[in-house]
Amino acid sequence: MAGLYPPIKHTQSSSSLSQSQSYHVFNSRVLLLLTLLPLSLAALAFVLQWRGEIGDPTIRWSELDRFDFPGMDTTASSSKVTIRTSPSCVDALGQSRSVTFPYFRDWKFDYESDLKPKICITSSTSAGLEQLLPWIYYHKVIGVTNFFLFVEGHAATPHVSKVLESIPKVSLIHRTKELEEKQAKSRIWNETWLSNFFYKPCNYELFVKQSLNMEMAIVMAREAHMEWIIHLDSDELVYPSGTREYSLRQLLSNVPENVDAVVFPNYESSIERDDIQEPFSEISMFKKNFDHLMKETYFGNYKDSTRGNPNYFLTYGNGKSAARVQQHLRPNGAHRWNNYRKHPNEIKFDDAAVLHYTYTKFSDLTSRRDRCGCKPTKEEVKRCFMLEFDRAAFIIASTATEEEMLKWYRKHVVWMDKDLNKKLIRKGILTRIYAPMVIIQGLRESGVFSSLISSVQTRLSKETSLSTNEINGTSNAIDATSAVYSRKIGKKQPRKAVRNVLQAVDTDKYTDKAKDTDLMAMPPLPPPVMEKIHSYIPI
Repeated sequence: MAGLYPPIKHTQSSSSLSQSQSYHVFNSRVLLLLTLLPLSLAALAFVLQWRGEIGDPTIRWSELDRFDFPGMDTTASSSKVTIRTSPSCVDALGQSRSVTFPYFRDWKFDYESDLKPKICITSSTSAGLEQLLPWIYYHKVIGVTNFFLFVEGHAATPHVSKVLESIPKVSLIHRTKELEEKQAKSRIWNETWLSNFFYKPCNYELFVKQSLNMEMAIVMAREAHMEWIIHLDSDELVYPSGTREYSLRQLLSNVPENVDAVVFPNYESSIERDDIQEPFSEISMFKKNFDHLMKETYFGNYKDSTRGNPNYFLTYGNGKSAARVQQHLRPNGAHRWNNYRKHPNEIKFDDAAVLHYTYTKFSDLTSRRDRCGCKPTKEEVKRCFMLEFDRAAFIIASTATEEEMLKWYRKHVVWMDKDLNKKLIRKGILTRIYAPMVIIQGLRESGVFSSLISSVQTRLSKETSLSTNEINGTSNAIDATSAVYSRKIGKKQPRKAVRNVLQAVDTDKYTDKAKDTDLMAMPPLPPPVMEKIHSYIPI
């Protein structure tokens, strides 16, 4: 019996060892399972998202906050905007795919019903589609709903008008004889505040047209139940800086109710090349307005900032404004609004601005010359242009050769001194602004412009005998971002006959903040000049 004990002890030891091994195997399998499970789920999620079957919640528009401004999808190796496409979707333009761009929800920008406040822009323009389409859609992105465009020249041609009219909430008013007769009976002609600008050529004539068109736009804005109205030129973009969503809607919704109008100080484009083709997509450097600078900084760097030009800005410096649509509202020239019954309560934005893309192309010299019939003398140009640089540019374009014009343009307009640019950027005079460039570039790459033109072309080919080559040429002009601009002037266009003019309005009194600005429409004004330094910096 005693000889049987050792085998019994051996059996118990083997059993314990077997249980221990089984326990370790079980633990290993559990750990392996816990390791493989998350890896498998991660791989599955990656595959599903790569195939486009689930959305990324970080860029999804929520129902509670449908106007958030999410970051753009970019990579370190490319500055292009990432565009997602889904083969199964059909967009509003009738194509076989749908384009997703983080700044808008669909091709129509159809958010009028839930967009507050409702904002409209009015403009008098003769520009083409290569300028107007980016201009319109950029402002749609930041919250503008309606556009009242008074068109003439190239903008009023049939193929351009058809494309513009196909955009939702864009209204075109052509300058016809009937329109001029209607405006001749308007209230403005019976008032004195604009009378000093009547019967004068060039810029004065444009200034009067803009004011008359703004008067009509107010009526149209009230009928469309707009809450804010802004007058802009087609070479200007609203820059809603200071808002979390990069939204003009948010900017104006935060304005106190007792405020009738807000002023956007203007920043002026500072081009770094003489071959700019698409200003909105190629320019990122701007000169800040006097109102957004310390007075000591402005006057302390005045000489470097002007570079021998007549003023700190090439053109105007008194900004543009937006007004609440209300009873008795009237324009006060192209830069301000007023009211027939009260003095409007007006404030000025500390961050937001209007970006003015002026003299961005070499051809801007000759285009101003060709549409004005003044003689190129110092006395004559005062009757045509309100600002000194416009006068100097007109004389150069009318008297110099092409080579001389280009040399003058590079000296006075193009910022080619990189050291000076860096210095003024450090001082805060110059600044880099990329948002409009990125938005418009993304819109172009998403196919908004080309698809719009293509859809109109298809429709018109069935309805009319409009030349297909004409529309294709316009479409190619929009997409040709790398084309080299030809500076051959060729034959000069016939100039308009010079009207009988009165004494030109003296705008110098406005620069001293005269108290009688309500008695006369505010013209485009230059920023403060160096001679006025004692008015701003006490000694």
